[in-house]
Amino acid sequence: MSGIDPRPFLDFQIDPSDLEKRRTLELSRKALEPGQVRFRVDRFAFTANNISYASTGSFLGYLNFFPTDIEAPWRRIPVMGHGEIIESSHPDIESGGRYFGFYPMSGEHVITAERRGANVWDAGSHREPHAATYRQFEDVRRDPHYDPAREDLVALLRGLYVTSFLVEDYLHDNAGFGAESVLVTSASSKTSIALGYCLRQRGTPSIGLTSHRNLDAVRKLNCFDNVLPYDELPAIDHTRPTALVDLAGDGALLAAIHHQFGDALKYSCVVGGTHRGAAAAPTELPGPTPRFFFAPSQIKKRSGEWGAVEFTARLGQGFRDFGSFIEPALHIVRGSDAEAVDRAYGEVLDGRSSPTTGHILSLSGN
Repeated sequence: MSGIDPRPFLDFQIDPSDLEKRRTLELSRKALEPGQVRFRVDRFAFTANNISYASTGSFLGYLNFFPTDIEAPWRRIPVMGHGEIIESSHPDIESGGRYFGFYPMSGEHVITAERRGANVWDAGSHREPHAATYRQFEDVRRDPHYDPAREDLVALLRGLYVTSFLVEDYLHDNAGFGAESVLVTSASSKTSIALGYCLRQRGTPSIGLTSHRNLDAVRKLNCFDNVLPYDELPAIDHTRPTALVDLAGDGALLAAIHHQFGDALKYSCVVGGTHRGAAAAPTELPGPTPRFFFAPSQIKKRSGEWGAVEFTARLGQGFRDFGSFIEPALHIVRGSDAEAVDRAYGEVLDGRSSPTTGHILSLSGN
């Protein structure tokens, strides 16, 4: 016990049943058990993608990423960021180094660790149901493309770009399911922006739907062939074979799209849930049954077909190209205390954050 830093650390928690409810607590450190390591969570990104984790996490497992050693109903939201191992009781893992991965919105993070190649894995029993891609912490010292100056960009965009890359690749892999165009909801979310970019790189026609507030900002990015406000949905040609990628998670909007397109809707997948408090969709809808897109399945398929090295190379090059494309338009907003984290959470939750704003936050003072 004598080696434990006596100072408390900050921990941000939400109530999944009412995302308006959140709190930041000061928690005491506990001594590490054998095989555990302690990360200092230096900086993390917060985007609409994290709101999707919070709103869908109870049934997709995102809110079980971290130990639930807190009173119900409170949970921790996964965020992507960088941290350092500041203490280790694992014989094969040293203190120090810098790691990129999923962390809680907290000042620190303790895991039951396992060394796998160059990376550290969360081997806790509560993590066994989760896909491998969500459980690893990548040692940036082993990444030939690591650039300290681009850490914020990586934290903000790499995780969601992976999803967008895989959704577009899945559509391409299945010949678009016969669709001639892709309709994307919540077009102002960074995942949708990255998807629009990937579709445009492939030459696939696309339409983004967003709010009037974000219309101009999304149009200026020039990721989609057309960007329309939600109330102009009826103006879209409903006879053209179309695939839907839904990031809004709004049941009423999903139903309206299905009813408008009917059999012309060739594929319908749900990726996120950025529209807070939206009603669930009816169980019976015209056209294809909406399916949740599970990114790890496409990772496994492509890694098997292309080989892990080639898959990683294609994904990495795609992300670097997207980063160069989007970086000039990004405005990074940093915050390093509980008030800043709470403010950023509220802005993103309420949809008041600009599509080109990137929140980089810290609860460890970094």
